[in-house]
Amino acid sequence: MTQRVLTTESGAPVADNQNSATAGVGGPILLQDQHLLEKLARFNRERIPERVVHARGSGAYGYFEVTDDVTGFTRADFLSAVGKRTETFIRFSTVADSLGGADAVRDPRGFALKFYTDEGNYDLVGNNTPVFFIKDPIKFPDFIHSQKRDPFTGRQEPDNVWDFWAHAPEATHQVTWLMGDRGIPASYRHMNGYGSHTYQWTNAAGEAFFVKYHFKTNQGVRSLSSEQAAELAGKDNSSHQTDLLQAIERGTNPSWTLYVQVMPAAEAAGYRFNPFDLTKVWPHSDYPLQRVGRLVLDRNPDNVFAEVEQAAFSPNNFVPGIGPSPDKMLQGRLFAYADAHRYRLGVNHTQLPVNAPRTAVVDNYGRDGLHATRNGARHDKNYEPNSYAGPTQTDAALSAPLAIHGWTGTHAAPAHTKDDDFFQAGELYRLMSEDEKGRLVANIAGGLSQVTRDDVIEKNLAHFHAADADYGKRVEEAVRALRED
Repeated sequence: MTQRVLTTESGAPVADNQNSATAGVGGPILLQDQHLLEKLARFNRERIPERVVHARGSGAYGYFEVTDDVTGFTRADFLSAVGKRTETFIRFSTVADSLGGADAVRDPRGFALKFYTDEGNYDLVGNNTPVFFIKDPIKFPDFIHSQKRDPFTGRQEPDNVWDFWAHAPEATHQVTWLMGDRGIPASYRHMNGYGSHTYQWTNAAGEAFFVKYHFKTNQGVRSLSSEQAAELAGKDNSSHQTDLLQAIERGTNPSWTLYVQVMPAAEAAGYRFNPFDLTKVWPHSDYPLQRVGRLVLDRNPDNVFAEVEQAAFSPNNFVPGIGPSPDKMLQGRLFAYADAHRYRLGVNHTQLPVNAPRTAVVDNYGRDGLHATRNGARHDKNYEPNSYAGPTQTDAALSAPLAIHGWTGTHAAPAHTKDDDFFQAGELYRLMSEDEKGRLVANIAGGLSQVTRDDVIEKNLAHFHAADADYGKRVEEAVRALRED
């Protein structure tokens, strides 16, 4: 076997990788040592800015296979035939902590999926919960700031966490999810994934439907108690990464079954609550789950940095037959996700191997910028229209148009007959067993009792009382007991 030759960044062979060049034996190091300077300069730049949210993540490749005919709802090519397979890449993540945080913590989990379709990449960015804390993107930076490390103390502060929730009654539903038994998944393999937002599907006839995605784990849902999670985090900070890596390496390929809820677009305006409100679910009795296909993960990345940390997902990466809805949080994320990647990875992040389409051909007039690898041939033009047979538009919209009416301005979300910030949180509480309710109350009281301001505690207690009288009573009693100790 031919011995490989170590080279500099410019390809020149390296004579000595053990000793720096010096002025004489034992003398000072010379600035002319190109290999030393390259190594130190590259080492200083090995890290890129971490994500503000979803910083700690794990990823895997796999495929999505269609098992049921959904062509009556969408003309998306990758969903066009039973048995059709599409390569995928998924990134799981925690939300609030930094890159060095533990996996086994009470936190929502990111569930971001990239489909490498023949018509371009389709990114579905979701969580392991079907709802979220807020419903307007203008509140998102404030929400995340309240959950992250305090600028002064350098740690997550219960005062900040619960003060924000005190002023966000719409968060009560998601808080109930987070503090309940599913708040700490046992592994990434043992949790469901949800698109969370409402999306639009359009069929070949131009008919529009609003949909919600549900990925149900075929491994079964398993979660950790707060005590189990603390013990696991102490033993293996990377517990979920370890589990996913080892499962795939031994051939135990995790899988999920995809279901969708489908609402004809004409029914949205008259639905009893706002169907585009991210803090609410659609009852399955109204819109039952319809099976679509199966997601299987079967290959680990070869390089975590290149393929997991540089993976860029953006919900504005749609394909024909799929588009956005009036969901305000989704609308904000259509900009914010792509903008975050331009900041972290550069304007040409879509040319990185993990982000580049597999079969679809990228052909546009984008040029130059940091790390550009696709700048066109000698006679290609960088403007349009042109007389040189450059790429042109199709005049075929990806999805159906959305009707717009009314005056511009900073409007509150439209009110529907049954809109309420607390009803679904109460329904979720009432679905729980007595043991589940007890753990939920203990988890909430454990955090809320640490808040130093009585008014913040009272505002939060009012939310739980509004959701369910028993819920509020038990949380209030538990908080009082802890504060009296």
